[in-house]
Amino acid sequence: MAEEKGILQEVASASYSPKDIPFDFVGEENKTAIVCESDQEIRNRIVDGLNQDGYFITEPASTRDALKSMRFHVYQVIAVNENYETDNPNNNIILEYLNRLPISVRRNIFVVMITNRFRTMDNMAAFNRSVNMIVNIKNIDEFGAILKRGIARNDEFYHVFKDIMRKLGRI
Repeated sequence: MAEEKGILQEVASASYSPKDIPFDFVGEENKTAIVCESDQEIRNRIVDGLNQDGYFITEPASTRDALKSMRFHVYQVIAVNENYETDNPNNNIILEYLNRLPISVRRNIFVVMITNRFRTMDNMAAFNRSVNMIVNIKNIDEFGAILKRGIARNDEFYHVFKDIMRKLGRI
């Protein structure tokens, strides 16, 4: 827990460095994603699925690098393994950071938790872990199709809300 607060405080208080910015230029219409996965084979399958939909992708080498990238860019999709650089999936620093974001920011991020504990698209587990969608490692080969379906459901669910917020000038 002390390590978690240390990394979060370090990244939050770090001075500006241009190398921490994940992209030189990405237009408003372009989609971005960050993949926090230690296993290279699983990471490659996730990246392949994201590439099929034309995402610009960041692949951080560590939790610290991921937090630095998220400090300067709001990603549309964040794919994070619940065991990414932790022995206890309930103490994942990246998921904790995302839980602390203001709801106005967090609502625009689609968080996918990669796990071997829960079934793919288990809505109760996703709700419990404060993520948008669960993808089990057994289904990682279909990551692109699963992500597309999950985002479509999320967009459908928030459509009226976002439409009203746009009309009120809050988006």
